[in-house]
Amino acid sequence: MTVMPMFPLGSVLFPRTPLPLRVFEPRYLQLMGELLDSDDPRFGVVLIDRGHETGGGDQRSGIGTFARLTTIAAGADALQVVAIGEDRFTVDRWLDDDPYPRAEVTVLPALEWNDALTPLRVEAEAIVRRVLGRFPDAPWGAHIELSDDPLAAVWQIAAIAPLVEYDQQALLRATTTGGLLRQIIDLTLEVDEIWPGAEDL
Repeated sequence: MTVMPMFPLGSVLFPRTPLPLRVFEPRYLQLMGELLDSDDPRFGVVLIDRGHETGGGDQRSGIGTFARLTTIAAGADALQVVAIGEDRFTVDRWLDDDPYPRAEVTVLPALEWNDALTPLRVEAEAIVRRVLGRFPDAPWGAHIELSDDPLAAVWQIAAIAPLVEYDQQALLRATTTGGLLRQIIDLTLEVDEIWPGAEDL
């Protein structure tokens, strides 16, 4: 069990995917300042199940992803931060939010890759790219390049799939790589059925 600074967000962070942040709240500005002086500049990211990103008083998910700070730059009225997702964790207990949210967390075992999953991964990627191409306003483009590492690529496929946060959170809870790939396929095909005219939007 480890005590980690936390950054609840209205979006899901997956392992091996980038997280751009615009940080302006005083409590998170303090957090970023402390991370810059830390030998382990990581913080936890969890989805806000109910409530808002600013001001506190939110209800937060019990599973999240560690984010490692990679770059930080000062803007006119905020810090521009980029972090990268690492291991997943479960929240054992929330601590006081003063000076910023913190929690006791337990690291989850990393998923494992097996080359026998390659056809399933190729199928999941093809389906996600096809459906993603029908959503021109999606955060990720259909032609985005994925990692050469197969397990990292699986998480990145999960990240670019055009899913709502509730479904993304379900993917984050996956216990096997094969199960994750099948969930990606099923959930993305559901989107394809629900939004048959998305390419016309």
